[in-house]
Amino acid sequence: MTSHLPLLRRWALLILAVLLSACTAVQPADRPKLVVLFVIDGLPQRQVTAYRDQLAPDGFARFLDRGSWFSDAHYGYAFTVTGAGHAAVLTGAYPHRTGIIGNEWSDVVTGQPVYCTGDTSATYIGNATKPLDGTSPRNMKVETVGDVLRGIDPRAKVIALSGKDRGAILPGGHKGTAYMFMSGSGQFASSTYYMQRHPAWVDQWNAARPADRYFKTEWKPLLPDAAYARSLPDNQPWFGPRGGALPMTMGARADDQPGPNFYAGLLASPFGDALTLDFARAAIAGEQLGADDVPDILSISLSGHDYVNHRWSAESRLSHDHFLHLDRMLQAFFAELDRSVGSDNYVAVLTADHGFMPAPETSLAQGRAAGRVSSSQLLAHVNTGLEAKFGVPRLARSLSASAIVLDRKLLAERSLELDAVAEVARDAAAAHPQVVAAYTRRELRTGNRAGAPFFAPMRLTWKADVSGDVQLALKPYWMFGSSSSIATHGSPHPYDTHVPIMAWGPRWVRAQAVDRRVEVADIAPTLARILRVPAPAASEGRALPIAAR
Repeated sequence: MTSHLPLLRRWALLILAVLLSACTAVQPADRPKLVVLFVIDGLPQRQVTAYRDQLAPDGFARFLDRGSWFSDAHYGYAFTVTGAGHAAVLTGAYPHRTGIIGNEWSDVVTGQPVYCTGDTSATYIGNATKPLDGTSPRNMKVETVGDVLRGIDPRAKVIALSGKDRGAILPGGHKGTAYMFMSGSGQFASSTYYMQRHPAWVDQWNAARPADRYFKTEWKPLLPDAAYARSLPDNQPWFGPRGGALPMTMGARADDQPGPNFYAGLLASPFGDALTLDFARAAIAGEQLGADDVPDILSISLSGHDYVNHRWSAESRLSHDHFLHLDRMLQAFFAELDRSVGSDNYVAVLTADHGFMPAPETSLAQGRAAGRVSSSQLLAHVNTGLEAKFGVPRLARSLSASAIVLDRKLLAERSLELDAVAEVARDAAAAHPQVVAAYTRRELRTGNRAGAPFFAPMRLTWKADVSGDVQLALKPYWMFGSSSSIATHGSPHPYDTHVPIMAWGPRWVRAQAVDRRVEVADIAPTLARILRVPAPAASEGRALPIAAR
């Protein structure tokens, strides 16, 4: 036996080295001190590549040139709106699991309106709260990466902020802290769901009234006029009576002092996003994010691009210029993160909550069939078909999150079976000239239409206890009409599902461009892997191939 001791000793040392290596692999030093998530509200992927030659060296280009980016990234579900998108990013789950089927919807039993982050038991801190304001994540039925992280180590901080309440609350999850811009006061505020009083750093930031410095400030184009030749000129006739042209003065139609109209107007400009990033800087300093070996998460939803695209379209010069302003803001923010947290200590991820359709006028000019559909007329069309079959008027009560809701009280009074009525409603909806697909509650529940057009994404957008009875989608380049939007989103078509997914962090993320299809649901398990925590329980994505080693 003695002759084998040196060999056994060598094997023992080798095994010990492997065990030590495995232990070392999960040490805090191998996790980022901070994960920064950017959600650019309403940014379609096509804009990122269309203006690549006009980017600053270290804004979006940091991801494109030195990070991992995915040219074919999509949402997998059909009703692509802000609430559903923000709920998906850090849960890795789509509406059929999160319960966030839209921004708002109707209760299928009572008909009462439901807001995705509405919670009347909580109120804004220091600001007025209306009944349907967003104050908590209680309608979201699943956990986020931040919830998992804080469940393992409560010392971890998860801070989420946005120009919109849903853009902060949903990524913040159940265990994080959300702050949202108050268009009535120009402040950022949290709600009593999270705390009873703001930390001192929030009070100090609000007391300085930083929004007021943009009163009567001009939004000026960043580049000479010739640089915008690839986008639509200002003041298109279909912009409506408000028009739209640069330069544009903030508060031009307001009173002599900053007030609610002025503060709300900042959101459809670069200045609302500048305020959000300023507040993010204050959060990093005030909460000491990334200052120790316990990882933190900072979610920043920049809302301005969505407002700009709704008002003037993603093809407009205003949207083009707003994108370039975002690029320069990101560059400045990265420079400060590099100094304050350290360029080797954080991971940045950027995506969008949805894309954006071209305005119908743009599509028509390009020879496509396009236009606007009246939701009330579509509902009347369905009710005409239902009345012809059952002899009962107005069996279809409303449209909710792109679904027809049948009047359950009326069905009971007339002894009508819901599924039978839904089938007739489906056929009537599908016969509408601008509807591309419609499926009943029973079909979506059982999956018996697998393979039918748009069935898979429409099934992922539908949740039995909150969704309507006939889910539908419009044909490409058609939108439901709106008094406030000349373009929108909310369809299963690529212009709405195709968004950027980009990541940077040299210690954890390799430099590469990937052209295979991935999905936004993949972001959560990817970040969970980087943070060395389990993926959220409801996650349906797969970790992206971004590992640096």
